[in-house]
Amino acid sequence: MISFWVPGKPQALKRHRMTKGGHTYDPSAGDKADFLAKAMAHRPEAPLRGPVWLKVFAFFPRPKYYYRANGELKKDAPTVQSKRPDCDNILKFVADALNGIFWTDDAQICNASVYKAYDAVPGVRVVMGEGYAQPTV
Repeated sequence: MISFWVPGKPQALKRHRMTKGGHTYDPSAGDKADFLAKAMAHRPEAPLRGPVWLKVFAFFPRPKYYYRANGELKKDAPTVQSKRPDCDNILKFVADALNGIFWTDDAQICNASVYKAYDAVPGVRVVMGEGYAQPTV
């Protein structure tokens, strides 16, 4: 099992764009490179080759309106983040950023989950392993 923390506001994968000249580019390329650079200390010796399970925990900074004027958190402030970015785009961002380094191809991911919440320290916790983690129903 591999587990690591990447500090910073979680990012979603942005759709590829096309210039007027017909050239396509990835607007997330820089963000993915930064994410990978922070995760490189935890990479396996060789990319995982079999089935991979992946859990992503995305922690976002709380909006200012969740706090009172004295800095105290309001009692009705939610703990989970149910706004943009979407869970699937966060998962795609992490899978694409780690592709080729942590696993051979992101098609190997056979079980994945994403959890979004608010926290005082924004960042992404990534937990992965080889094999197939049987989901509980």
